[in-house]
Amino acid sequence: MEDIQGNGAGLKLSRRLSALAGWVPAGARLADIGTDHALLPVFLASSGKVRFAVAGDVHRGPVEAAKRQVTEAALQEVISVRLGDGLAVLTPGEVDTVVIAGMGGSLMVRILDQAGDRLLGVRTLVLSPHVAEGALRSWLTANRYLLDHEMLLEEDGVIYTLMRAVLIEDRDEWSVLHSRLYDPSLAAPCLTRIPLPLMYEMGPLLMRNPGPEFEKKWLQEIAKKERVVSQLNHSDAPEAAVKAEEWEQDIREIREVLACLPVEKRSSN
Repeated sequence: MEDIQGNGAGLKLSRRLSALAGWVPAGARLADIGTDHALLPVFLASSGKVRFAVAGDVHRGPVEAAKRQVTEAALQEVISVRLGDGLAVLTPGEVDTVVIAGMGGSLMVRILDQAGDRLLGVRTLVLSPHVAEGALRSWLTANRYLLDHEMLLEEDGVIYTLMRAVLIEDRDEWSVLHSRLYDPSLAAPCLTRIPLPLMYEMGPLLMRNPGPEFEKKWLQEIAKKERVVSQLNHSDAPEAAVKAEEWEQDIREIREVLACLPVEKRSSN
C-alpha cells in the first residue's frame, strides 16, 4: 500500500492502483471511469501529477463517497466527481488520458465503443481488466491504440492484468508498429506460428517478458479449461464433442507458448 499524504488525505493506495498511477503521463487531464472512492484521482492530484481529473462512476453511493474524499483532500478545484455511465460523464476533448480498472474487458469494450466523440483527444488509455483481456486488446487494435506497457501483478492472491496503450494517428506508422508488436518471432521465438487471438489473450509484451506471474496465471487458465473439457466429455449433447476439441486445442496452444518461456523463468516458480 502506498501512502497519500498530500492535502491531509491520509489515504492508502493498493499496489495495483500505484502501478496504474505510475503509467499516467505527467500533466495529464485525466478521467477515472468506475472511480469508486476516487482514490486514484486524489493521489494523482495531491502529488501534482495531473492538472485536472474527472472521477466518474455509474453508482450513486461511490459518487457520494468520492465527493467526500475529494472535499477532505481540498481538491474540489482540480477533481470533478460525476455520476454517469462510462465516458458519458465527459465532454469531447475534455481529457487526454482515461483510466478504467476493476471490471471485465468486455464491459470496458462496451464503454469505449459507446464513448463516441468523447474519446476525441484521448491519447492514453490505462486499463486493468480482470477477465476478457483479449477482447480489450482486439478493440485497441481496431481503434489504433498501441500497447506500450503490460504487466501482471499479484495482490492478495489475485493476479491482475495491467496495460497502457497510446493512440497512433498516422495509419502507416500504426501498421508498422502494430506488426512489430504482434510479431510471433519476438513473442515466442521457438514457435513458427501463434494465432493472433491467442496473442490478444496472453498479451504480446507479457509474452516477450514473462515473469513468474505469467506462467502461474496461464497454468490456472489451463486447469479451468481442463475442467470444462471434462464436463463436455461427460455430456450427451451433440455439439459437446466439437466444443471439447476446441477447448483442447486452446490448451495445446497455451502449453506451446509456456514451453517457449526461458528456462530461468520457468524454474523461478
